[in-house]
Amino acid sequence: MIDGEYKKILKQYHKLSDRHILVAETDMPYSDVLKIVVLSDKIRKAGNELAGLMRKNYDQLFRTKRYRKLLSLYGNTGDKAKRKILANQLNEMQKSYNVTWDHCRKSMIPIGKKYGVDAVFALTKAEDVWRGMENCLYGNGKTIHFSKYGELPCIRAKQINRGIPMSVKDDRLQFKLGKTTFGIQADDRFQTDEVNAVLAYLAEPEIMDKKAVNTLIEDAYCVDTYRPCYATLVSKMIRGKYRVYLHLTIEGKAKPKYDKYGNPRHKYVKGMIGADIGTQTIAYTSNIEVGLKNLSERGNSIQTSERKERLLYRAMDRSRRATNPQNYNDDGTVKKGHKTWKYSNHYKKLRARHSELCRINAVNRKLAINEDVNHLRSLGDVFVTEPKNASKLMKRAMETTKND
Repeated sequence: MIDGEYKKILKQYHKLSDRHILVAETDMPYSDVLKIVVLSDKIRKAGNELAGLMRKNYDQLFRTKRYRKLLSLYGNTGDKAKRKILANQLNEMQKSYNVTWDHCRKSMIPIGKKYGVDAVFALTKAEDVWRGMENCLYGNGKTIHFSKYGELPCIRAKQINRGIPMSVKDDRLQFKLGKTTFGIQADDRFQTDEVNAVLAYLAEPEIMDKKAVNTLIEDAYCVDTYRPCYATLVSKMIRGKYRVYLHLTIEGKAKPKYDKYGNPRHKYVKGMIGADIGTQTIAYTSNIEVGLKNLSERGNSIQTSERKERLLYRAMDRSRRATNPQNYNDDGTVKKGHKTWKYSNHYKKLRARHSELCRINAVNRKLAINEDVNHLRSLGDVFVTEPKNASKLMKRAMETTKND
């Protein structure tokens, strides 16, 4: 096989193959964790500055009558030739108002240098901003939103040899960010199997790639090579301290999970499942089971925890009103205009407790949904449901009521 043809087929394999993400906590000391948090906040500020620039250009573009008229004509025209002409005119207007990916990418270069962000991370953040811009241009998005203070965006490099390079030392995966070198904590069996599969690929990558290419040519099938694609660092505040997790994107399907006795944790059955998903409940039927249950529910513990969350929020509201009476009207509503807020130490403690409780409840809801999905997968492999329509689910009363 010619070298150029081999590279072309290998590139095609990379596009067709599955990918999954391995999540593991890093083993870096807390001083390095704080450095990661500072870098993440710099990326947030750079992204907000770029989002403000692109938002301004988009608002100026959408304010023109000609652009809105072209959008209306493009949506109402069924002729392909006319739609192509209208699409070219829309693209020309976007270029004239600097609402393009090229302008977004070039604008991020000086912004990244201003905040001291590496070019790879700045480019990744620019891609995130442009993805939101595309949703406004071609989807149902209205505007671009900013990342508020306290949100820590991920630190991601789309190449495994740049930004967060990976190496192998003493049969362990090792990563590097600047001058910081760290590894991951592979605690359970699933993480260990995933790491061993990645190490097996890195031991002989050329042989694994050739095997994947030959299988794709002969059988039209993508084998699992477990090639590490790129790494991402995600910072989280847990119980008052920051913790950094590494998300390693791996080529291929995830390894199967087993219980402590060596049996598969999940059973897969072939069949058809019909489901009707509502805002709070799901009704499903199959050849094995028929059921109706609440979404995101794992016993009474979630209901108790969510009630505590509401009580804490009410206590925060009382404290905020007592500390800032000048910001409220006589009927209890918030005054309009710019306001200055002062928060007491009691309020800050309540806010920390409320934030931690919200995090725990969010994790419990996610785990409950995953358990429901695994249960449905054990009933069949074909899932039939109606298309999602958020606008119908978000119907509310026409009149806004106020509780006295």
